[in-house]
Amino acid sequence: MATVLPDLSALKPDLIQRIEAMSEDELRLVHEVLLHAEKDRLWREISAEAEDERKTGKWDRLPEIISEVRSQLRHA
Repeated sequence: MATVLPDLSALKPDLIQRIEAMSEDELRLVHEVLLHAEKDRLWREISAEAEDERKTGKWDRLPEIISEVRSQLRHA
């Protein structure tokens, strides 16, 4: 079964019209779906950036730095 892609020029006005006609319960559901989509997008973005940083060695000294800070805190 093929998925029909919407006309992107009409998508935003169509979504706005549909949202304005929704009940409060439907609106809450749409809000939750949008939050979930945003969370997933941010997770992918953060994960990609973290992987790039790991590959460049940015975090190689992290265990050593944590040990140094813990030692300083114990002696403060």
